Amino acid sequence: MNVITDLPTAVGLHQWPSQTWAEVVSLASPADEEQQAVLLRLLEIGFLPGERVRVIAKGFPGSDPMAVRVGHTTFALRSHEAALIRVRAASVDGSEA
Repeated sequence: MNVITDLPTAVGLHQWPSQTWAEVVSLASPADEEQQAVLLRLLEIGFLPGERVRVIAKGFPGSDPMAVRVGHTTFALRSHEAALIRVRAASVDGSEA
């Protein structure tokens, strides 16, 4: 498994490299009602702080949509949705890199 150590403390999931484990740090603050609904959906499907996630694949061209695994489930997210999820590097055992 890959561990990323040269990225800043937290970045948007849309910037995260494929096939690399990350840990959800936080979700963005909603800018409007539409974004608030997206954030609620993300929370409901498991993008909670402390959860490990991995980008499985990115669409071509443009990296949209992207397949993201959280827990034992894979979800398709658009880049603007993934940008609302802040992540940092995580080791294979789930601890911070």
